[in-house]
Amino acid sequence: MSFGVHAPTTLVLIAITLVYWLRWIQLRRVLASTLSAWRLLAFVSAVFVLWAAVGSPLAALDHRLLLFHMVQHLLLMTVAAPLILAAEPAIIFLHGLPLRLVPANPVFCWLASTAVVIGWHVPVVFQLGMQSETWHEIEQASFFGAGLLFWSPLIQPWPSFAKWSGWSAPLYLFLATLPCDVLSAFLTFCDRVVYPHYLHANSMFGMSPLGDQEFAGALMWVWVTFAYLSPAAVITIQLLSPRRSVLGIDKSTEHAHPTLDPRLLRANNTRTREWASRD
Repeated sequence: MSFGVHAPTTLVLIAITLVYWLRWIQLRRVLASTLSAWRLLAFVSAVFVLWAAVGSPLAALDHRLLLFHMVQHLLLMTVAAPLILAAEPAIIFLHGLPLRLVPANPVFCWLASTAVVIGWHVPVVFQLGMQSETWHEIEQASFFGAGLLFWSPLIQPWPSFAKWSGWSAPLYLFLATLPCDVLSAFLTFCDRVVYPHYLHANSMFGMSPLGDQEFAGALMWVWVTFAYLSPAAVITIQLLSPRRSVLGIDKSTEHAHPTLDPRLLRANNTRTREWASRD
């Protein structure tokens, strides 16, 4: 197992970042209010987290400690994925194309992301990812994809949208912690090593395989709790505030999410045609 930088992954991520940056500079002329500087920062941060998880020297450590394997999954699902969505990549890479609005179904997104988390932690499936480089890459991609699905109804990057009613958004986040809590509790308090791969891996930091598993379970428990319940608390505070709109829920008017306002969509199309005519 190599511990160097994975050159192909690093070069691809650098190229994608450069393209995003160049397009962001171009589109800022017509979409200044939408493509603010923090969108660029979010994208660069997301790419860096992706690189740390799958392309940096630390990425190979997931074969030696379950703790690093867990960090990799958590970075992909709860850090890189929401940052990518917040960067509005569709506006950058697909601006000007005739795209339709795409509904993000919270039930489907929740079930799909939960299935990925639980499915890849079944010992037989987990072992498959450890023994095959191809399956390991599929595993990483599926965790990142699951993160994109999970956060999409909440962040609602263009052209996706989701309509929430009442307290459904905080409930969505709260329910997402439950399967992760069950899994992390099992890993933390189980008195045997669940994944045989780590029985034969070269240990680090003097940790036993069982101790490594306990640390990994505890990390998942704490990380997921903060990652999901912190935004749930923010949304709850906004819902309790008078005349505040959050996630498409307007307490006073019940209008849809402002980014779906047809007037704004027509204005964006007009700006697109004007920008294209100048090229």
